[in-house]
This record gives sequence, structure tokens and C-alpha cells, in this order.
Amino acid sequence: MFEFMFEISNIRILSALIMLSIATTIDIWKREINDILWIVFGAISIVLIFFEPSITNSIINIGISLIIAPVALLIWRFGIFGGADALGLIVLAALAPQLSLSGNTVTPFTTLTNAIIISITPIFLNLIRNLIAISRHKNIFEGFEETRLKKIFAVFLGYRDKYPKYSFAIEKIEGNRKKIDFSFHHAENTEFCDKPDTWVTPGIPYILYITVGFVVQLLFGDIIFNIGNFW
Repeated sequence: MFEFMFEISNIRILSALIMLSIATTIDIWKREINDILWIVFGAISIVLIFFEPSITNSIINIGISLIIAPVALLIWRFGIFGGADALGLIVLAALAPQLSLSGNTVTPFTTLTNAIIISITPIFLNLIRNLIAISRHKNIFEGFEETRLKKIFAVFLGYRDKYPKYSFAIEKIEGNRKKIDFSFHHAENTEFCDKPDTWVTPGIPYILYITVGFVVQLLFGDIIFNIGNFW
């Protein structure tokens, strides 16, 4: 048991979970992560290399895992998620390269692809929230002049919030009418909505999805590859 707890792979996993837990907590609380967190755990990932049974194999494995780096930086530049999320993925690749406790398939992209799949869960939460509001006879589109198709998309992508916080507006004014607005929200440049009674889409920190994606990687592996194996 003592030997198991101190295997280098388990230290890597534990370090990664601590890093992601701290990052997620801070991002939910402050919506900003200080880069020193990534510097500290990046340094830990370097130190751990020297405790590996084979330093050469460890460096090669980390190098393969860091294939995710240019992809993460490209996604950041497009504004799909923030710079902290990109740095988190890069440091995670060095800290816990392609590690899993499941024995199932993982790749350098597993945490990211898992996170992308998990990030669609708010769609279902939005739908449930809107259906509850409709069942209570609330006119969630009061004051709007929109097509039925846009309204259908809206109930999946957002909800009408009386006191929005950490959310992005998905409505605009055209003339005297409110319109649903599905414009892209840049992760780092778009301001949160604080206007009362507004249709919004939740601004959930992407590091939360990355954390859950990594936990799924540990316990299950790659969602895409391993679900495909069941068919």
C-alpha cells in the first residue's frame, strides 16, 4: 500500500487533481486565475521527471502529450476559452501525461475532447429550466418578436434571468423590439451581463469542464473512443 501511494504516476495524478481543484475553485470564485498557479505546477512537472525510472521515456511521453499545446493555444486565440484554460491544459499535459486508472484508451487530446462533450450538459439544464418556467405559465419570450425556430434554439442555449450574474446576454434591441442574438461571445473580451430580466447563456468557467474531463479520463478513459468500442 505504501509503495502504491508513492508510485510516481500516482504523485502526478494527485498533483494534477490538486492543481485543477485549486484552479476551478478560484475561477468560480473570482473568474480569474493567477498565472503563478501554472508556474508552480509546471515546475513540479519538471522536478518529477528526475524521479522517473526512465528519464528519457518520461521526456518522450511528455513531449507526445504536449501535442495538445498548439491546439489549446489556437482555441484560446479564437476566444472559445480563456488563456488560463489553455495554460491549464498545457501544464496538465506535462504533469499527468496520458495517465488513466481505467486501462482504457487515452490520447493527448482525451481531457480536451472529454471536456468538450461534458460542456454540452448546460444545454439540457437550460431546457429543463425553461420547461419548468413554461409549466408555471411564465411568458419567457414576452416582448420578443422572433421566429419559432430561434425560440427553440434559445430554450436550449439560455434562459431568461431576472438578476443575471456571470452570464452573457443573448438578446439585443432592434427598433422597439427585443431580438434573440446568437452572436459569438469571445471568452476573454465579452463582458458579463448585469441587465435585469435578460435572456442569457451561462458563463461557466471552462476549467471546470477540463477538471471533470480529466477525472473522466482517469476513471473511464476517452469518451469518444471507449463509447465507440461498445457499438
